[in-house]
Amino acid sequence: MQNKIVNMLLVEDDDIDAEGVRRAFSKQKLANPLVRAKDGIEALEILRNQHPDTSLSSPYILLIDLNMPRMGGLELIQEIRKDPTLHKTVIFVLTTSKSEEDKLKAYDLNIAGFLIKSNLGENFIEMVNLLECYWKIVELPS
Repeated sequence: MQNKIVNMLLVEDDDIDAEGVRRAFSKQKLANPLVRAKDGIEALEILRNQHPDTSLSSPYILLIDLNMPRMGGLELIQEIRKDPTLHKTVIFVLTTSKSEEDKLKAYDLNIAGFLIKSNLGENFIEMVNLLECYWKIVELPS
């Protein structure tokens, strides 16, 4: 099986959680680029190639926290789904929220998965393994 390079955009305002994801990528020796946005507004700038310092090339997968300042995850996902050039983006939610309402809203916006941080514990390696299997098997649009 050919190794695919899939970029990952982590939209996460919490530095500790973001570092946990970065460490998990490093421990699993994944070479896939990992870009971070601290909120939904910055993520949209990156996705639309309007960010002054950061760019993201296709194919990519988004990992989005729900509770963030300026623009939260659900609002970001709604904006992505309305955008004709971004609406097919593969999105996983990574959140502390165990709210059934948040889960239903996210799935109504066609996310690929809803991951609860507390279920992952301090070790994000299982999540990284899931993402790695996903992008190695699934064909993503470029």
